[in-house]
Amino acid sequence: MDESELEKQLKEVDAQIERLREETRQMREEIGQSWDAPTDPAEKAVLLTNVEQQEALIDDLQVRREQILRRMERA
Repeated sequence: MDESELEKQLKEVDAQIERLREETRQMREEIGQSWDAPTDPAEKAVLLTNVEQQEALIDDLQVRREQILRRMERA
């Protein structure tokens, strides 16, 4: 894989990370704003699970990003 393809992949991963971070921030904000509201505990649990899943995806993408950077260094 050539360097331009790696750069393209890196940009895509960076964009995904940014998007997921923003979504996660918004979800956390939503959870915080509704914490005192009369919301079903099961619904809150689902929201918290979604946040944790988003954070796990971000972690996976960070690992992918590091892999791409290492490949770019070798190219």
